[in-house]
Amino acid sequence: MLPALPRTLVAFAVVLGVLVFVHELGHYLAARWRGVHAEAFSIGFGRPLLKWTDRQGTEWRLGWIPLGGYVKMHGQETPEDAPPEVRATWQAGRTFHGKSVGSRAIIVAAGPVANFLLAILLFAGLFMTLGQPVTTTSIGAVATGSAAARAGLQAGDEITALDGQKVTRFEQVQRYVQSRASQPIAVEVARDGTVLTLTAVPEAREDGQGRLGVQGGAARFERLDPVSALVRGTVQTADITWQTLAGVGEMLVGQRSAKELGGPIRIAEISGEAASLGLGALVNLMAVLSVSLGLLNLFPIPMLDGGHLLFYAAEAIRGRPLPPKVQEYGFRAGFALLIALFLFASRNDIVEGSIGRFVARLLG
Repeated sequence: MLPALPRTLVAFAVVLGVLVFVHELGHYLAARWRGVHAEAFSIGFGRPLLKWTDRQGTEWRLGWIPLGGYVKMHGQETPEDAPPEVRATWQAGRTFHGKSVGSRAIIVAAGPVANFLLAILLFAGLFMTLGQPVTTTSIGAVATGSAAARAGLQAGDEITALDGQKVTRFEQVQRYVQSRASQPIAVEVARDGTVLTLTAVPEAREDGQGRLGVQGGAARFERLDPVSALVRGTVQTADITWQTLAGVGEMLVGQRSAKELGGPIRIAEISGEAASLGLGALVNLMAVLSVSLGLLNLFPIPMLDGGHLLFYAAEAIRGRPLPPKVQEYGFRAGFALLIALFLFASRNDIVEGSIGRFVARLLG
């Protein structure tokens, strides 16, 4: 096994490289479909380490700065922004700006869509090979002084029914308890070959939901057939998308600490940790990050795909593009916002991550 630092760097390069490649491949394939010539396809920025040109005239590049990528569309500039010598090289019918607003929107949206599709396929692959994690109703631990402890529940008990209703998964127990704060519940458990019925009164949390005070036991894994795996992979991707949006909303209203926002350093750290746990953990992380990348690019921020789609929506409504000055100011504001977010996330990576803990140990 590789030492920690080389393993982290290799895992980071693989994870980010795959995610960026799939994202840009979505743009590229959509451009080919809509008849737009792609002049360059680059993974990474800066001077190319490798480059070659295919039969369609697209130059493929591998840059030495592995923090993103891009597809350079033919005629991406508008005629007003391009000098005469550039306009003279444009191929009729193959320029990006010459396509309808619908075609341009398809090309831009295809990048995030590709990331969501990648997540679905990765999750489906995990569910077909390693299996889908299924939680049982066995109790792994009981919190001291909790409602469960007062009721006599013990670690190792298996909850079989609540108020006479059969349960087979721990999520069912959680949902049932959350809606019954301060209400007595008849908990039927199997313990050492015998069935007991205990009465528990869930405590009310600050949000008003009930809390029993138990922790679920180890999950088991069930392999799925290809169709079921694709369906479950789609559901898993949708769940993570919603959880991510909810988390961002909680940060915006102050219900969640913005210190949880991470950047490249934190991605590298968790990539290394996932790699140490095996291929399954690394693939799962890649799927989760693919959802995050697709969702991030759909945010309506100029400079991101979502910002371009916002401009195209305005163009479709108005019947003509927004004034150049409006777009220019929008891109400037979007660029400033992205730089600020990058710096803030990098600060979190350093102060709150392993680097900050290492410095704190040195100073302590």
